[in-house]
Amino acid sequence: VQLQASGGGLVQAGGSLRLSCAASGRPLGTYAMGWFRQAPGQEREFVTAINWSGADTYYARSVEGRFTVSRDNAKNTVYLQMNSLKPEDTAVYYCAATLTYYRGTHRPEIYDYWGQGTQVTVSS
Repeated sequence: VQLQASGGGLVQAGGSLRLSCAASGRPLGTYAMGWFRQAPGQEREFVTAINWSGADTYYARSVEGRFTVSRDNAKNTVYLQMNSLKPEDTAVYYCAATLTYYRGTHRPEIYDYWGQGTQVTVSS
């Protein structure tokens, strides 16, 4: 499966952005999905994950209550709604797909496919 992330940009602190991750090549419903982010000089960080149907999700503590992940398998797309953005949310955001779903894991190693990333910059 090929993944294409989009929707990043420059936003002021307190603002919102919605990222999209479009899949092609195979039905998105085959995969559980995750979002990760990476700031300059830092390791890739888990943000959120969603299971195949969208019925189960979990989040990193740093974004819980502000970010919401969802999916539309008919459109082969996963979304990340980001509200109340903070400067520390600045990073390149990546979507990823996995055939296995372990609720609670933040490990990037379980993801088989990655999108190219989209830059999110939050100004103070």
